[in-house]
Amino acid sequence: MSKKEEEREKVAAAASEVVVVVNGGGGEEEEGEGVRALHARVEAEWGPVMQSACQTAAARALWGRAVRDPAAGVLAGGRFLAALRERMRRDEEAGAREVHGVMIAVRTLWFDARVEAAVASLGGAAQVVLLGAGMDARAYRLSCLKECTVFELDFPELLEMKTDLLHEAMSSANNQKLTMMAKSLTRVPADIRDGDWITKLQSYGYVPERNTIWVLEGILYYLHHVHAMQVLETIVACRTSVHTVLLADFMNKNAVSLSRAMYHFYHDSPDLLLPSIGFSQVTLSQIGDPQAHFGLLSHPQNLFDKLRRLPRSVETNPEDGTPCCRLYLVEASAFPDDQTTKQDI
Repeated sequence: MSKKEEEREKVAAAASEVVVVVNGGGGEEEEGEGVRALHARVEAEWGPVMQSACQTAAARALWGRAVRDPAAGVLAGGRFLAALRERMRRDEEAGAREVHGVMIAVRTLWFDARVEAAVASLGGAAQVVLLGAGMDARAYRLSCLKECTVFELDFPELLEMKTDLLHEAMSSANNQKLTMMAKSLTRVPADIRDGDWITKLQSYGYVPERNTIWVLEGILYYLHHVHAMQVLETIVACRTSVHTVLLADFMNKNAVSLSRAMYHFYHDSPDLLLPSIGFSQVTLSQIGDPQAHFGLLSHPQNLFDKLRRLPRSVETNPEDGTPCCRLYLVEASAFPDDQTTKQDI
């Protein structure tokens, strides 16, 4: 057997571990008519940025054994799941060195773990704000949120669609019932590119004087620089009276070049950027690090694991000359007594 054939077998073996959690294990054919109709609207009316929310949910559903997200399948929809399965099939046939979607699974598990740790460090009762929440279902998935007030902020039409999809799923006899894990969940229709999004959030019940965990998963790099910085500076401004925890992922400059049409904001050193605007205790990880692995990156040719072993100063992979496209998983804190001086980066 050739080396290439061996690699294909390993990829196939890894792919066989993927468990689809959609209405108990099916796909588009098991969806209710209402869910299919809603997703047809998504395909017809939404642009690529908003559709990426369903694509992310599809990756979570395909890696359901690890992520354990009971809502991911219905939020993704059969068409997006089928498209992702087909992409995985093509990758396997091409001898790809990744099982598609594993990055989303690892990223999701990292955020879940850090949310749980942050909730515990704040005493169990905290506000959790998901900016650009998309089709995230943490309020239904994480038991650590049982004493937490959760806010999901995103485009009005996306949140409306999400609410309708969950309602269809919960009212259909073919779907499992979803249980709210959080103490409360409030959806806030707003665009974080608007300067008054924090005012809108407060009008829906967010209390600036309470400890808050801010979750920005898969959102910052879709923003232009000015909007991304406004969001980060607005969050850190809340440190005047409470403990603020930021959980976010950043792309480096090479990574945003993968899609100039969709990705805009980047920073090669978020661990330097965040302290310059008032955050402290910044921890940076890359997918493949011990705290961002979760047993899902066992393939010997795994690109994420190989990339993280290269110094961050290296911009081109010495093995094949390709740009080092990095995704940083970042946790930072801000406290009322932080006296960090803001500097331009």
